[in-house]
Amino acid sequence: MASKVWLVTGTSSGLGSEFVKAALGRGDKVIATARNVDNIAHLRELGAAVLQLDVTDPQAELDRKAIEAISVYGRIDVLVNNAGYTQFGTVEDTSHDDWYNQFNTNVFGTLNTTRSFLPHLRSNKTGTIIFVGSMVAWDGAPVVGAYCASKAAIHYAVESLSREVATFGIKTLLVEPGTFRTDLLTQKNSKSVETRFEDYKSLTEFMAGQFRMLDGNQAGDPRKGVECVIDVVKGENGTAGKEWPSQLPLGSDAVAAIRKKCEDTLQQLKMWEDLSTKSDI
Repeated sequence: MASKVWLVTGTSSGLGSEFVKAALGRGDKVIATARNVDNIAHLRELGAAVLQLDVTDPQAELDRKAIEAISVYGRIDVLVNNAGYTQFGTVEDTSHDDWYNQFNTNVFGTLNTTRSFLPHLRSNKTGTIIFVGSMVAWDGAPVVGAYCASKAAIHYAVESLSREVATFGIKTLLVEPGTFRTDLLTQKNSKSVETRFEDYKSLTEFMAGQFRMLDGNQAGDPRKGVECVIDVVKGENGTAGKEWPSQLPLGSDAVAAIRKKCEDTLQQLKMWEDLSTKSDI
């Protein structure tokens, strides 16, 4: 198969960094991006081109960055929207600005970056856009409501986008990982608002303890997870011939959580169907 050109956002660590390494290892070309290129100099040494890109920049600046990125290798085949962070705090404790900033990176920045590359992909009548979502889009957890909501927003935005661009030969792939051993939960990649209310203290302390125990003990291997995604994109290692997975849970915990949510939803629909359908004219 001919080599592809990838552009990956948020490559200074975690899944973003693994995407760069894995794609290079599969013989593809990669443009690694980050807000601070000093943090990804090591990826240049591995063979990647590097480009400064902040997904929260204005649309005009992102459009300019897209043109610059395309000029590196003459095209972009795969765009990986990976940049993001986690906001901790209860709904009552977090502010409008906390939620806006979370959505500005995880949702608006992701969509604006996508928007900047769509003219190029449409003109080529081909391309793949990968979105790194989360299993929490399916079942929100307490104390991370802003993060869960941002991933749910991307989930449904991508569903709409996929139906808008399919006729142009563009595929979307919404990857919804479970817990992976990245630094997503560290202070570098998260923000936290302490509770001001005694009523929430037991909950927030419990959840903080859960996240501390989880950090470094997550079930998922980032390298293996990224290789699975690249297999799908390139149609390799048993994925060829299968129907395209517009949504791809990643990790056994993600599969279990999403399956349970679907089963619980079907059960609840059955329980309340008689009442729910009474509203019809």
